[in-house]
Amino acid sequence: MKRLTLLRHAKSDWDDPVKRDFDRPLNGRGERAAALIGQFAKSKGMEFDHLVASPAVRVVETLDTFFDGYGQRIEPLWDRRIYLASSVTLIDVIRDIPDSADSALLVGHNPGLEDLILDLVADNGKSPLRDEVEIKFPTASLAVIDLAVDRWADVEKDGGALIAFTRPRDLDPALGPEA
Repeated sequence: MKRLTLLRHAKSDWDDPVKRDFDRPLNGRGERAAALIGQFAKSKGMEFDHLVASPAVRVVETLDTFFDGYGQRIEPLWDRRIYLASSVTLIDVIRDIPDSADSALLVGHNPGLEDLILDLVADNGKSPLRDEVEIKFPTASLAVIDLAVDRWADVEKDGGALIAFTRPRDLDPALGPEA
């Protein structure tokens, strides 16, 4: 059994005049959400023995702030393939995780992460959490999927069980959608 935790980057600052989307930083709301999700992960005893992440600025800053809340840092493997990747590409990234890792954290972007969850977890009416993700996988959200495989290379569509889905607004309603 392998456990995959997905973290979408926190809310970025669209008012920042960066030239490239890749360079867009977090805004203050995003920083608060990332720190809160990090605190939540720590409170739930989540542990990760491998971390792979997009090198986009908003992901780097999300991880910095997440780790501030989590209380410890894990050295990421930066993988450019994750930046704006499709679900198919993300599955390839997952299949490249070393088998020595039992619990991996993947940090990236939508729509790829949302599509990945929907691809890994069967649409069979048995997962209310999947139904919630299908509505929206907001910024700084965390999803935990158990995969019934011994090797990451064996990950397949519909092969996972979504066991947790947490949005920042679930922890602090002030971090919910803006009115």
